[in-house]
Amino acid sequence: MGNIVAIVGRPNVGKSTLFNRLIQRREAIIDAVSGVTRDRHYGKTDWNGQEFSVIDTGGYVVGSDDIFEEEIDKQVELAIDEADAIIFMVDVQSGVTGMDEDVAKLLRRVKKPVFLVVNKVDSSKLDIEAVDFYSLGLGEYYTIASINGSGTGELLDAIVEALPKNKEEIVDDLPRFAIVGRPNAGKSSFINALIGEERYIVTDIAGTTRDSIDTKYNRFGFEFNLIDTAGIRKKSKVKEDLEFYSVMRSVRAIEYSDVCILIIDATRGFEGQDQNIFWLAEKNKKGIIILVNKWDLVEKNTHTTKQFEEKIRQEIAPFTDVPILFISALTKQRIFKAIETAVEVFENRKNKITTSKLNETMLEIIKQNSPPAYKGKFVKIKYCMQLPTPTPQFVFFANLPQYIRDPYKRYIENKLREIYNFNGVPIVIYFRKK
Repeated sequence: MGNIVAIVGRPNVGKSTLFNRLIQRREAIIDAVSGVTRDRHYGKTDWNGQEFSVIDTGGYVVGSDDIFEEEIDKQVELAIDEADAIIFMVDVQSGVTGMDEDVAKLLRRVKKPVFLVVNKVDSSKLDIEAVDFYSLGLGEYYTIASINGSGTGELLDAIVEALPKNKEEIVDDLPRFAIVGRPNAGKSSFINALIGEERYIVTDIAGTTRDSIDTKYNRFGFEFNLIDTAGIRKKSKVKEDLEFYSVMRSVRAIEYSDVCILIIDATRGFEGQDQNIFWLAEKNKKGIIILVNKWDLVEKNTHTTKQFEEKIRQEIAPFTDVPILFISALTKQRIFKAIETAVEVFENRKNKITTSKLNETMLEIIKQNSPPAYKGKFVKIKYCMQLPTPTPQFVFFANLPQYIRDPYKRYIENKLREIYNFNGVPIVIYFRKK
């Protein structure tokens, strides 16, 4: 399980610059996961061979100073709950502010590693001024200039050193299902319906569920682990007024799962926050199924499910090969079907296609409809194979891979999906030079 490092601090101390700096090194290799569409606030990086996720908690706050106060508290609470280590950033040019002191007060109680980072230190004179930050009572500090990266190496060494070493996972081959979705979509009710006992007290108050719970579960002839994010708002303080929080809360569960069961509220439709969680799962190459809950509350005529489903598929395009089920956690309608489907998606994700079979079918399809010529050059695809990766990835070897355009890539993906069952599973296709 990857570790999570959160960056906190008041506005304009340079959190985003440091965040971008950490992620950028990876950008070339891995497309940063923009869980939240507006901005990149979540991404992966690695240092000395240790990979971790970075969350920039800033960048979401607009408003007056008193709103800032409350927002920063929220961000710090979120970081304390979710992260394995916390970078608390301050700015040498403005010195110790009252807001810094408030944040330090929250962080002094924390058992997790906290790194006090004094930013914008780009001269020896400023180096001396940084001494003031000892007054925050967080011990040693690191001085950096995030704009040019000086000092970040020492900081990263210390962070990687302090992160919990990736303990050997308890390897059971059971599927891990994460129950995700926005607040009050019915995640707890769904789990109650599954488990058949009131494990959770379900009420309408956001934040009634206590903890993220991982339950080994054997029912309906299936065995699996449930990772529940319903318990994801431990603190009633974290008001769900910003989609950012509930998306960030889903990060860990999604990273840890094989299949994400995204529960949406039929009475509210497929909203921005649902989409963010969906894309987060897709970018992390997890299996996905969508459950439209509270379907018993929707006025229906003969076309309703069809229309509702079409609408969701438009929103999630181009990855539309995803099971969508209409359920009611309350009346237990199609609960069994939901789990059955999640297990199927888990199996689809492990699909391996032999190279000979793949070439036989795909090269024939490519022959009938080859990539369009580009600038008068003809693209020939000669060979393809599935890569030995944990999730389905394919490589097609061509003489001029750089001339293969997106529509053709999608055509190839659709054909793969038509022939082999990858329902609910993101697949990655590369075109390479032989």
